[in-house]
Amino acid sequence: MDNPLITINNPDITPEERLAALRNWSAQKTLPDLTGKAGGGEINNHIHTIYSFSPYTPAMAALKAREAGLEAAGSVDHDSLAAAPEMIAAAAVLGMGGCSGLEIRVSFKNGADGKPGPFADRKINNPDSEGSVYMTIQGVPSTALEKTAAFLEPIRKNRLKRSRIMIKKANTILTDAGFGAVDFDSGVIQKSQYERGGEITERHLMAAAAEKIIEHCGKGPRLAEDLKKKLGITNGPKQEQLLSDPANPHYLYDLLGILKTGLLPRFFIQPGEDECIPAKTAVDFALSINAIPAYAYLGDVGESPTGDKKAEKFEDDFLPELFDELRRIGYRAVTYMPPRNTAAQIKRIQKLCTEGGFMEISGVDINSSRQSFNCPEVLSPGCRHLLDTTWALIAHERFASVDSKWGLFSPANPLALLSLQERIILYAQAGKSLDLKHPEESVPACIEKLRRS
Repeated sequence: MDNPLITINNPDITPEERLAALRNWSAQKTLPDLTGKAGGGEINNHIHTIYSFSPYTPAMAALKAREAGLEAAGSVDHDSLAAAPEMIAAAAVLGMGGCSGLEIRVSFKNGADGKPGPFADRKINNPDSEGSVYMTIQGVPSTALEKTAAFLEPIRKNRLKRSRIMIKKANTILTDAGFGAVDFDSGVIQKSQYERGGEITERHLMAAAAEKIIEHCGKGPRLAEDLKKKLGITNGPKQEQLLSDPANPHYLYDLLGILKTGLLPRFFIQPGEDECIPAKTAVDFALSINAIPAYAYLGDVGESPTGDKKAEKFEDDFLPELFDELRRIGYRAVTYMPPRNTAAQIKRIQKLCTEGGFMEISGVDINSSRQSFNCPEVLSPGCRHLLDTTWALIAHERFASVDSKWGLFSPANPLALLSLQERIILYAQAGKSLDLKHPEESVPACIEKLRRS
């Protein structure tokens, strides 16, 4: 008999087939009990899937989150919302809250007024580029999926062109080192789900290079030696240990993390504004479809949890100035990852969000088999309010999909005169009252209850 988990995580079949396998599997299994938590359990709103870079299909991502005891989970892919329908449906099958969003890189070269901005030459939250920012568009209504795909299509096409040029440069390095060349079509495009609406990322390029190096060297000490001899990549003791173990189940992901730091800079090409569009353009689009544009706070980095970011300074030295710019551009939220930041960083971000009227959204960017789906940090006293913002986000996405004026930030929202914090509390209560197995069916009653609040 076929292993149903393999089917659920099969990237080469349709979402409908994966969801059918998930329904069959969940009907025969007992999952961790969430009863009685009432919105008090862990959440993660930033799980990557096969549609950008991840070992997990949306259905498997939802299942992994549910097995870890999470009450709510959301997909976020680079330049793609292709995971959204499957992620939402999978969450419903598993009786958990589900939401979706996307992550894009935007340009801060110009300010909100179109003139050269104060951050054009600064490294903000993007390790690869000055004047470039990662942001998310959260809570996209289901009615806006096609419009969002059309908005993203030019970005995807331009990134495809740049990726082709980069892999040619990478292949020169790899072949000169004796590892052989990556086939872009089979080694990158096919695995990125590009033809199904997915996106090619630098991690795809590094994974393809990692596979080529493993093919040549095998797994083990020789590979680590060849990285140093042939590519000049020297690793620390921890990385050497990981690469020296042929039985390491995360070998590919550990190696690509090393290559992202040690090899990518040699052939990386900066994206132009045809791909890294102006921030104001992206924010205005998000608001036009009743989604929530969010700045992705990184903060000065010490040790990277995924091993692909070196210790480096980012936006911490100029946060007040940056938050003023976010407000001018029109951002409505800030998303951050509690496991990545110190208590002092988080406290500072929360204070700036409160002062600036920004919603706080939390999630950890799962994109490696080595990462845990758990995020216990959100249960700490200083972060527990992020549970409510997650349930408010879920309610926003469900309600705006039925009636646009019930988007959390819609000017036509009947509750628009309330403070943001008051709206979040009411929306969180509504999100927790949804029938999680059949969320769409319970939306009208929840909206009516919200209307009377």
